[in-house]
Amino acid sequence: MPAPVAGPGVGGSFDEMSNRAATIGQLRASGWTSVPVKTEIRRNAVARVRDGAPLVDAVLGYEDTVLPQLENAILAGHDVIFLGERGQAKTRMIRSLTNLLDEWLPIVAGSEINDDPYHPVSRHARELIAEKGDDTPIDWIHRDTRYGEKLATPDTSIADLIGEVDPIKVAEGRYLSDELTLHYGLVPRTNRGIFAINELPDLAERIQVGLLNVLEERDVQIRGFKVRLPLDVVLFASANPEDYTNRGRLITPLKDRFGAQIRTHYPLDTETEMAIVEQEARPLEAEGLEVALPPFMAEVVSTISQLARQSSHVNQRSGVSVRLSVTNAETLVANAARRALRSGETEVVPRVSDLDALAASTSGKIELDTLDDDGGEIIERLVQQAVLTVFRDHLDIGQLRGVIDAFDEGRVVHAGEDVRAADEVALSQEIPALRDAVVALVGADERAGVVASAVEFVLEGLHLSKRLNKDADHRGTRATYRAR
Repeated sequence: MPAPVAGPGVGGSFDEMSNRAATIGQLRASGWTSVPVKTEIRRNAVARVRDGAPLVDAVLGYEDTVLPQLENAILAGHDVIFLGERGQAKTRMIRSLTNLLDEWLPIVAGSEINDDPYHPVSRHARELIAEKGDDTPIDWIHRDTRYGEKLATPDTSIADLIGEVDPIKVAEGRYLSDELTLHYGLVPRTNRGIFAINELPDLAERIQVGLLNVLEERDVQIRGFKVRLPLDVVLFASANPEDYTNRGRLITPLKDRFGAQIRTHYPLDTETEMAIVEQEARPLEAEGLEVALPPFMAEVVSTISQLARQSSHVNQRSGVSVRLSVTNAETLVANAARRALRSGETEVVPRVSDLDALAASTSGKIELDTLDDDGGEIIERLVQQAVLTVFRDHLDIGQLRGVIDAFDEGRVVHAGEDVRAADEVALSQEIPALRDAVVALVGADERAGVVASAVEFVLEGLHLSKRLNKDADHRGTRATYRAR
């Protein structure tokens, strides 16, 4: 990574200049001034808000709810805790806030805790500056290195967060009371940056006290001696609301330190959930295969998650992560690819018959309040309800009278893994009302796989609307639609 260069400004990016400051004297001459990290973040946030740019990237659905609160907290210079169930982009938001730091930052050369050249904290930096003055060498660190993160667990120690005596340094002849014997923990090493603690309530109370000391009183006792650490850190944390508000596992002084408590949430509508899936799902790429996920099938996948969040059979305290939608979309495409490969087709287009594969990817993502060990019946009902919901949103059953009449006249249609797309395309051409419904779903897309997917969706919608009967074989790989 190229070294930055010095230029006039207030802690800005210097990589466009031709010369870089290598000593404190050169840094002073460049006009660079030091500001607290909260001021630095606020300054860059102001520029983003003024330009109409979001503070965080690639987070959808929070534009009118979470992000305005986050903007307020940053402009006010507050430490923040995000409260929300799993899969609500809490950690992603925190990590993306590093973009609000200046791209490059000068530190005293060799400093383990990012010492400010103008306001050194560690003994190493103080002694170096006292010895060399304006000739003290400086290094430049990128903003990505100014972020620290720890998942709070019951075994997290003061050594992890704050530091511990380094026995090797003691063996070299240093006294325990010498600050230079310390091996700094994560918080000091994130000095002049952003530190995040995930699942904060899981942090033991005695560790919370130590954390409060270093962040509030600016000192900490390690192995019986006091170390003065006036750190400059912005603190972010995440927690599940159930743990944070009901179990009393946070000491009051630490809880009081957070200036903003922001409640996150799952996507409020299917459209947002679909957009997140499109952004996050890993595309299936294989030589000789053309993959397409019809919009109505993508909507079914997202609707399953939306319905699960309303289901009395699903443990809502555990939450239904957006990862459920992402994983289900990937599984649906994967099953369609397996079917296409076995039948010798090149088009990979998920159909209703592929939805059975979602049982495996769904059961591991939700917790069910049921005596049924695997919850298979509940998942099956969620899938069926999602198909029926999307069917009713897109098609008027009154306009499908011609399809129902065709079955009343004795037509029988097979669907499943061993049915080729061409067979279902031929069916749509034989029944005009079915052809009209396909066009309503896919428009002018004439690809055989897409048309076949739409045909199965219409037939399944009619079955769930109690207009057609459906018989499935014992393996669940083949279905037969017939008149009631």
